[in-house]
Amino acid sequence: MRHGEVAYFDETGQPVPPDDVALTEHGREQAHAAAAALAGVSFDRVLASGLPRTVETARLVAGREPEGWPELREIRGADLRAIPEDELERAFVGAFRGVVPNDARFLGGESYGELFDRVLPALDRLLADGSWDTVLAVLHGAVNRAILSYALTGERMFLGHFEQAPACINVLDVGDEWIVRAVNLAPYDLVHAAGRGTTMEGYWEQYRPFHERNG
Repeated sequence: MRHGEVAYFDETGQPVPPDDVALTEHGREQAHAAAAALAGVSFDRVLASGLPRTVETARLVAGREPEGWPELREIRGADLRAIPEDELERAFVGAFRGVVPNDARFLGGESYGELFDRVLPALDRLLADGSWDTVLAVLHGAVNRAILSYALTGERMFLGHFEQAPACINVLDVGDEWIVRAVNLAPYDLVHAAGRGTTMEGYWEQYRPFHERNG
């Protein structure tokens, strides 16, 4: 899963430290919808990245405290002020477009290769543990894209066109090979009728007024 909706920018458009953001009220409603969809599933383990937004989502969905896996935290951007003016919009809306090179950097920060460097060993560690049958992992948009991309290709290939709506569910079977059964299933909006924009396009629209005022 991805965590429920959060607000990365305050009412003035000022960025909020990404490690501190919590679910919005709508994000909690989304998590409750996911919990209802997964009500018949028994989870042997529940994982979260340890950031507040994943921990809160996991508690609401699974009804218990998750294990913290900090290796699965979200990809980190840099200070947005360091990105050249003429590249800022493209950096936002193009962050998850196409096959993203491993040496590309997310908003000037962590590279996608560095994301794979920490996500794939954690994934191997989880798969090597034969004590579980069904796991709920509440993670982040880029982390989920990295896992889905690896499941389909078997390579460190970041397929950016996997959209990850807030509190969406992805279903994967693992064993001798990966089987991807469902991607970006949002129980509160099954056919994604609420809009056609991507999450990064939405974040740009939230940040742009503040950026234009403060230049």
